[in-house]
Amino acid sequence: MTDLQTRAVRPPITFSQGPLHRMGRWLLRRWRWLTSMRTAVLLLFLLALAAVPGSLFPQRSLTPSAVAGFFRENPDLAPVLDTMGMFDVFSSPWFSAIYLLLFVSLIGCLVPRCIEHLQAMRADPPPVPRHLHRLPVHTADEVRLPMETAAERVEADLRSARFRVSRRSTDAGVEISAERGRVKETGNLVFHLSLLALLVALAGGKLWGYEGSILVTEGDGFCNSFQQYDRHIAGPLVAPESLSPLCFDLQDFRATYELNGTPASFTADIGVQAEPGAATRQTTIGVNDPFRSDGDRLYITGHGFSPSFTVTLPGGQVFEQLSAPFLPRDSTTFASEGVVKLPDLGDGSGDGFALEGFFAPTGLIQGGVLTSVDARPLNPQVAVIGYRGYLGLESGEPQSVFTLDQRQIELGALDRIGEANLSVGESATLEDGTVVRFDGFREFAALQVSHDPGQIGVLVSAITMLLGLLVTLLVRRERVFARITGSPIPHSGDEPSTTVTLAGLARGGGGDLHQRLRGLSTSLIGDSPAEASPRQLSCEAGHLRPSATDRTGGDSRGR
Repeated sequence: MTDLQTRAVRPPITFSQGPLHRMGRWLLRRWRWLTSMRTAVLLLFLLALAAVPGSLFPQRSLTPSAVAGFFRENPDLAPVLDTMGMFDVFSSPWFSAIYLLLFVSLIGCLVPRCIEHLQAMRADPPPVPRHLHRLPVHTADEVRLPMETAAERVEADLRSARFRVSRRSTDAGVEISAERGRVKETGNLVFHLSLLALLVALAGGKLWGYEGSILVTEGDGFCNSFQQYDRHIAGPLVAPESLSPLCFDLQDFRATYELNGTPASFTADIGVQAEPGAATRQTTIGVNDPFRSDGDRLYITGHGFSPSFTVTLPGGQVFEQLSAPFLPRDSTTFASEGVVKLPDLGDGSGDGFALEGFFAPTGLIQGGVLTSVDARPLNPQVAVIGYRGYLGLESGEPQSVFTLDQRQIELGALDRIGEANLSVGESATLEDGTVVRFDGFREFAALQVSHDPGQIGVLVSAITMLLGLLVTLLVRRERVFARITGSPIPHSGDEPSTTVTLAGLARGGGGDLHQRLRGLSTSLIGDSPAEASPRQLSCEAGHLRPSATDRTGGDSRGR
């Protein structure tokens, strides 16, 4: 055997048998599975299911104090849930993975469908099938009209019913294809594209959005910066210098209460400056009536009280209007706790002074202990404990402005110097001679600034999703086919004889294709000579059978 013959009998080496080709085929199958509509629906369900723990467990991004309380109440379960990311659901890797997979799935599914739909919108209706009697709805009529006249009548009736019509001439006669309702597929694509846009808008809001909260007492103000927030959350792409230069003053705060004393609603009069040096704009905000400006929203989320004190040191030095917000510990009676801190007394000792207090809007002393019985400030009283020494503010470690550093008390760096229960205007002298007077209180508002650049996109996407869904549910897609055969031009004295075969397909609810075809048949038969009695074939359970008609072309059996 020659070398040429040897080479001829050897099996060809192809890449289809190699590992790269097998990997490519495997990746292609996985991609087709990921970009199928069934997978997209499954991922959407998983995303909704994954969001459930975010409503069942407290989230660090929203209520870190509630998370800390959950750890205290469930010391064994909380670390396990924390490992699973149940306290940071919406920033957890598994939630982000589902979100990204859904995003990729929708893109891979919708792009080919949109291209195919655009091509189909420009294309003519499909040609007439060879066997019309195999379609689920079909009729056949013999009419005494010229073939061209019958074809023009069918075409005109279909166009008047808003069908897209394509007419073709064949050796046997004329074929007409018509369809309408492609906007149903358009609505379906608009719905899914809007869902994709909704996901993009939500992601954009998380990446470029921020949110911060702060307590502002009447008469005080605030400018939009991360340093002034009590707590803030910012997206990874938010730069501190990109915050809008929003400043406002809390001029007046008003709270209303139910008959049982629980808070009902509250409003605040604020003066807003959109940027430094701009004119102050006066406005009023409420719980469900925020202030909006250039994508920023200013909400009232709560309120409370800020007791005010005058402190006179033993050396005669006086500090007036010392005040700080006291946080409500009871939402029914608004019993509140807080701390007033004075880091430097200015006497050269380097000591600080602090008042740890309990504020009762409607105070009542029971067994020597001050309690609050009503959220309304009917009889405001305060119980205070005085401390002097090192407050720990210069240690460099973060410290809450609402509590004292208990480590300094345990180490003896901060000494307790007395306690007292005070009503408005009353004074008490502590053990070291310091005099504390309770001057009254002011109300504070818990405010939240939110910036979400994706909110307009979310709104538009939600509206277009609803419109696309309505179009998908209400529009009916139909196709009608007609084959018209017979004598194109009858001979002189001969009656024309034309056979019109009609068939149709329908998808979606609403309408009746039987009525559509019957209307076309009636229009043709009604134009036939009155003395003629055409032979009509009707569809009954998918089969053709003859039926008699009256002189006007109606069905005598009430078909």
